[in-house]
Amino acid sequence: MQDIVLSPLDDAFDVIVCGSGAAGSVVARRLSDDPNVRVLLLEAGGLDFSSAMLDAGRWPENIGGPQDWSFLAEPDKGLGNRQLLMSMGKVVGGSTSINAMIWARGHQSDWDHYAAETGDPGWSYQSVLDIYRSIEDYHGICDLPRGKDGPMRVNQPDDPHPVALAMLESARSLGIPTFVSPNGRMMEAKNGCAIANVRATGGERLNSFDSYIRPVLERKNLTVLTEAMVDRLVIEKGRAVGVDVVLQGRTQRFTASQQVVLSTGAINTPRILMQSGIGNEVELKQLGIPVVQHLPGVGENLQDHLVIPSVFEFYDEMPARSNGSEAMLYAASNPDLDSPDIFICQGEFPFASPEVAQKGMPEYGWSLVAGLAQPKNRGRVKLRSADRSDPILIELNCLSDPEDLIVARAAVELSRDIGSADALRALTKRQVYPGTAYEGNLDLYVREGAVSLWHQTCTAKMGTDSMSVVDGKLRVYGIEGLMIADGSVFPRIPSGNTMAPCVVVGERAAQILQREMRTAT
Repeated sequence: MQDIVLSPLDDAFDVIVCGSGAAGSVVARRLSDDPNVRVLLLEAGGLDFSSAMLDAGRWPENIGGPQDWSFLAEPDKGLGNRQLLMSMGKVVGGSTSINAMIWARGHQSDWDHYAAETGDPGWSYQSVLDIYRSIEDYHGICDLPRGKDGPMRVNQPDDPHPVALAMLESARSLGIPTFVSPNGRMMEAKNGCAIANVRATGGERLNSFDSYIRPVLERKNLTVLTEAMVDRLVIEKGRAVGVDVVLQGRTQRFTASQQVVLSTGAINTPRILMQSGIGNEVELKQLGIPVVQHLPGVGENLQDHLVIPSVFEFYDEMPARSNGSEAMLYAASNPDLDSPDIFICQGEFPFASPEVAQKGMPEYGWSLVAGLAQPKNRGRVKLRSADRSDPILIELNCLSDPEDLIVARAAVELSRDIGSADALRALTKRQVYPGTAYEGNLDLYVREGAVSLWHQTCTAKMGTDSMSVVDGKLRVYGIEGLMIADGSVFPRIPSGNTMAPCVVVGERAAQILQREMRTAT
């Protein structure tokens, strides 16, 4: 990758964007399109991309690696006191630089729910489809119009793995309809299976930073600063006017005359808010943090996709292709549901929790990674102390709602049915897990086999109730000049992979700010 040339470092800007991930890169790029707007983009991670980050098929090597925040949740009673790794990218591009690269638009029911929660039709499914068409550069087939000239190249694998194609045939044999794309009519149905859309081309990862920021790095009004940890917001008379940033062990202040945008993810965004005195006043006072704004929803409502992989063994070696996950399935566990509550990503390699993997894994295998599309449990993120060096406390409360265990069990059973259907059975020597090792004790397998899919969201939700942190325009309640643009703002987690919806959040944030800046001038 070419070296990044930074603009001369100043300490005063019009807009400061914290975080260069799926949404932050979008906001910084769009606002810097106006040469009169001085933009600072801060990233806590660095610039270095390892070969595992660049190679689409090696993404599992990034999990827990040096470019991963590697947050660790508290021991979870619902998982037998196991602790789950909460991965999140700590590098330019954020999690788009270490994830599985699956591009999933989000279900119609998700977006219409966000519109209803905020009273803002700009979040509706039909409105969001227009944004997707403006940002996509789609290479593949679809049953709905897709964009062709946008910054986000999205590919449909042109030579899917045999196990991906067999998954579609297995789904059809079980009465689940198949679609030409997962991001068309399938996102309006409650059951469906399709070859995935991915952010990779020629076997190489595509990330948001490269798509939005790298082409405009020479702009004089755009400064990109890496290895810059945002400590706290600077708030004066109810307005965010800057940020304190830790650089090489020292704190430096940067000011923003118009806006500060937090795009640091569903764990770091509430951390920064709380360290700045924005959160539950009772808890802040207990930690000795001066209260700036009482917002009890900060850090609450944490949601993630809990998944329980089923593992199968190939007869012979069948190397993974593309990103190693080329088929997607959504399903409703109950016929009375209007939208899916289960989703399954296929893995062209064996994938299991550490606790299951230690029992032995096949040399050649594949997986069906089934999860809860709409979990009922709610967790939280909170500070342990006022000391920023203390690890953040993450409580997931997995399977704490009885309905989640029922759906998790149904997700594993559906995986077993799909894997044992004729098309996939022809490629499969045996089912390894749950297999005979957990015969008659599927609940134990759920608790031992569950892992996070690293889709942490919803800790600073948008809405109008007392637990909402931002309004429909992504403005933090009670604080002027402060916006949140990342996965924190979803009232509930999108039904599938979260990268694409976070890009949409970035686009909407940029549109809102651009309109306001034009009005102000």
